[in-house]
Amino acid sequence: MEFTKTPGWLDWFAGPSKPRFQLPAGAVDAHCHVFGPGDAFPYAPERKYTPCDASKEQLFALRDHLGFDKNVIVQATCHGSDNRALVDALRASNDKARGVATVSRNVTDAQLQEMHAAGVRGTRFNFVKRLADFTPPDVLLEIANRIAPLGWHVVVYFEAQDLPELYDFFTALPTTVVVDHMGRPDVTKPVDGPEFALFVKMMQAHGNIWSKVSCPERLSLAGPRALDGEQHAYRDVVPFARKLVDTFADRVLWGTDWPHPNLKDHMPDDGLLVDFIPQIAPTAELQKKLLVDNPMKLYWPDEVA
Repeated sequence: MEFTKTPGWLDWFAGPSKPRFQLPAGAVDAHCHVFGPGDAFPYAPERKYTPCDASKEQLFALRDHLGFDKNVIVQATCHGSDNRALVDALRASNDKARGVATVSRNVTDAQLQEMHAAGVRGTRFNFVKRLADFTPPDVLLEIANRIAPLGWHVVVYFEAQDLPELYDFFTALPTTVVVDHMGRPDVTKPVDGPEFALFVKMMQAHGNIWSKVSCPERLSLAGPRALDGEQHAYRDVVPFARKLVDTFADRVLWGTDWPHPNLKDHMPDDGLLVDFIPQIAPTAELQKKLLVDNPMKLYWPDEVA
C-alpha cells in the first residue's frame, strides 16, 4: 500500500555526526520508534499524521553509529494499536530491543503473551489531543490492570497544562509509570514555578513514577539547535532535565526519539543530541544511571545482578 506523507513532514537527519561524548558501555536508547515501512506494515486508518518510513534496519544502524547497545522502541501513534511493526523489530533485534505497545481493551490474553515473548514490557497512554483520540480513564485503568500481572509498566504522554486534571489518574495506576519527555514543560516558565513543581511533587510523592528527560529538540524555544556541530544545544531545557536527574537519579531515562515524529521547526543531528547528555547528567555516575542502570532495571531486569 502506498502512503503520502503529511505535507511539511520533516524526515529524519541523514548522515548524523559521530558523537564526541562517549556513551557508557551498555547504554540504552530508551525512546525511539519505527515507522512501517508502510508497504509492509500499513499505517492506521485512524492516524492523525502520515510519516516517512523509518525501518528497523535504519534504527539499528543508528544505534550502532551513535554507540548505543540497546533500544526501547515505543509504538508510534501512526500505527494505532496495530503493533506488528514494533513486534517485528523486537524479534529482529537479537534481544537488543524491548518495546512499549499500544493496546486496546479488546486485546486478548494470548496477544499480550505473544507481545511479551517478543519483548514488549509496557503500554503507552497518549493524552496529547492532537495525536490521539480520547480514551475514558476507566478503560485505561482496565488495560493497566490487565498488563500489571505481566510486570509491564504504563508510559504516559501529556502536556504540562493538563497535569492537574490527570494527576489523580496517574497516581492511581497499579504499575510503574514512565512519563514521556518530562511531561512537556513550558521551558519559558521558571523551573521552580508552580507548573513544573507539580510534576516534581508527583515524582517525590510516588516512587513508582519515572521520567524520560528526552526530547529537548521538541521542548526548546531558544535553542541553539543540535545542528552544525553545536555542543551546547537547547540550553533552555537543561535546567528542567537537570532538576529531575539530580533529584531522581534512579528513576530517569533518556532516548533519542528517532525518527522525531511531527517536528515542525527543524530536524536535529542525532549525534549532537547525544552530545547534549553531559549538560543534564554531568558526572560519570549520573550518566551510567541514566543510560545503563535505570533502563536495564526496567526493561532487562533478569540481566541485572
